[in-house]
Amino acid sequence: MRTVRHLMYSRWLFCLSKSPNMTTSVSSQARLFSTSNSCLTIMPAWVIDKYGSNDVLRFTKNASFPVINYPNEVIVRVFAAGLNPFDVSMRGGYGSSTLAMKRDPLNINQTGSEFPLILGRDVSGVIMECGLDVKYFRERDEVWAAIPPWKQGSLAEFVVLSANEVSHKPKSLSHTEAAAIPYVATTAWSALVNTGGLTKDNCTKKRILILGGSGGVGTFAIQMLKAWGARVTVTCSQNAEGFVKGLGADHVVDYTARPVEEPLSALEKFDLILDNVGGDTERWALNLLKPWSGAKYVTLVTPFLQNTDTLGIADGMLQTAATMATKALKHFVKGVHYRWGFFAPSGPALDEIREMVDAGQIRAVVEETFSFSQVPQAFEKVEKGHARGKTVVQIRKGEDDS
Repeated sequence: MRTVRHLMYSRWLFCLSKSPNMTTSVSSQARLFSTSNSCLTIMPAWVIDKYGSNDVLRFTKNASFPVINYPNEVIVRVFAAGLNPFDVSMRGGYGSSTLAMKRDPLNINQTGSEFPLILGRDVSGVIMECGLDVKYFRERDEVWAAIPPWKQGSLAEFVVLSANEVSHKPKSLSHTEAAAIPYVATTAWSALVNTGGLTKDNCTKKRILILGGSGGVGTFAIQMLKAWGARVTVTCSQNAEGFVKGLGADHVVDYTARPVEEPLSALEKFDLILDNVGGDTERWALNLLKPWSGAKYVTLVTPFLQNTDTLGIADGMLQTAATMATKALKHFVKGVHYRWGFFAPSGPALDEIREMVDAGQIRAVVEETFSFSQVPQAFEKVEKGHARGKTVVQIRKGEDDS
């Protein structure tokens, strides 16, 4: 159908070109009726056809080409894609019930309609086509974005996104470097700014503790908080101490030497704790906060998706709400705030982060780069854990990625 429309449009342009004084008019309309990719129907991509381990990954040259369905959408040619632990979890089916509801709120489609599914939450690339309502971007703009998990991902040559999820790429970064930042940056931004209430104006000299500081979210959070003037303490293993100090951490506590709560309890209390670890940390971490001063504990390890996977949407959401309310009330009476943080895609947040990157306040931390043919190996690398930065897949070479 798109090919038919393209042919009709081409014939219309040809007829108009025969009329005098119509050249300028046709030229001005051509930008509005963008047809840069309208003849394409398939593209190369890595997909999964079912949930499982690494062997479910499949390369195909016949993945469906993304289509602009809404006037505020853009199609991006992918130059680099970042991988995150969440991609490994999604490959195994984590969160599938909630994401299926987000994709199909009315439950019209059959179970498994999300397949073939393309993973990858980070993208850096070039805009190839814009919807009619897109004003802030133009074709050939270099952009970066964090892709919502209910949408097709970036392990493909093209991806379609809403314009409010996209931001212009930092000029100081290559596509490979840029693809290491959006997902962890918007996750940290959501937790620290939206949930934690921190800003560049109120962060100076605040004491912040990051539990699990050597991974993607932790390495970004360290740099952003230090740029805003905070005093940052980080927990990590001994062999990552030099790494996180190089990013700006003021104090590092080795969690492998002894129970980590012991040395932390000897320190001055904190204004905010960002927990990337979960598990047993809730038992002791909130005691490290300054009571009755607005101090917050924000954890990124929540039972929400697990509850909906095991109990179903309705019962899972009820269980989640009860758990959150119970924990929040329990700690509120002790004078501290208990909160959950979630990933939230945001183009405006990436706009602010871009300025910090180009000002030299934040740098990309890429641990290892893989080619497009090595996606299974990239997943194996992420699945091993103990990351010192991000794993990036180079989809297409740009001038700055040679």
